[in-house]
Amino acid sequence: MDMLSAMRIFTRVVERGSLSAAARDLGLGQPTVSERVEKLEKHLGARLLYRTTRSVQPTDAGERFYEHAKRVIEAAEEAEASVASAETSLAGTFRIAAPHGLGEVTLPRLLIEFQTRHPDLAIDLTLNDRFVDPVTEGVDLSIRIGEIGSGNFIARRLGSIRRLLLAAPGYLARQGFPREPAELAAHPFIRVAGLATDERLHMVGPNSTSVEVPIRTIWRVNHWKPLIEALLAERGIGALHTAVCGREIAEGKLVPILPSCEFRRMEVHAIYPPGPRPAARTKAFVTLLGEQVGALLGQDVGLPSSSIKQE
Repeated sequence: MDMLSAMRIFTRVVERGSLSAAARDLGLGQPTVSERVEKLEKHLGARLLYRTTRSVQPTDAGERFYEHAKRVIEAAEEAEASVASAETSLAGTFRIAAPHGLGEVTLPRLLIEFQTRHPDLAIDLTLNDRFVDPVTEGVDLSIRIGEIGSGNFIARRLGSIRRLLLAAPGYLARQGFPREPAELAAHPFIRVAGLATDERLHMVGPNSTSVEVPIRTIWRVNHWKPLIEALLAERGIGALHTAVCGREIAEGKLVPILPSCEFRRMEVHAIYPPGPRPAARTKAFVTLLGEQVGALLGQDVGLPSSSIKQE
């Protein structure tokens, strides 16, 4: 039996909680994955998984074997990397998850740079805006915006991201430029789902004072692209993360308004599975993120500075 291969299959099954999901990740058929796990159990003389029609869960023996197997796999990956050249040490598939905004606008450039440095590496990118820890998602690394809580993962803070109030110049020329937060109530507002659910913007004013601003929502969307299209079409005022609107601001198609107030910045983290050492490909990409975090978060597009002190 190829014990290392069996360990890779078993750990993926445990992390995904599903034979079929693990099979998709590994590029194998579900019957093959099931057969390999059964052979592993027979070889070890112990039941490793509880199987139901919907999911699988490790037994006590399976939990112990999983922890040891993860360490063995990590050691094997480091051993492979130690004898390869610096530029070609990474191979296989790097699986990464990210929110739509970053994943559609700024992250692709970093992944292209990463693959250029490591041409033997394949990229598997999944975009979603929900928080799921990387073990459950079955990815090497997950980038997340906002609260992450605690869980079975390691989190590295990358920085914080700004959200700006914006409008098209044509709209402002026609409807007027708000000078005070209270004036926003007179303007149609375009917002993403989850923001201002009580029809009030919660912002930070001068000297870190709290500002609550009533709004009148005319568009509510669950993705940034319709939002930015509505803004460009001069339908009203809205709010966007800097990572998705930098080009439009630089080209003068959107104008930041009310610079004396801003939203509290949201923390951005790189999250990866626990272990004594991250996988070599994960470690390399985290290093790249550290080098180019400004590009990822939209901090290098000449956006207006703020006098607001962030907490």
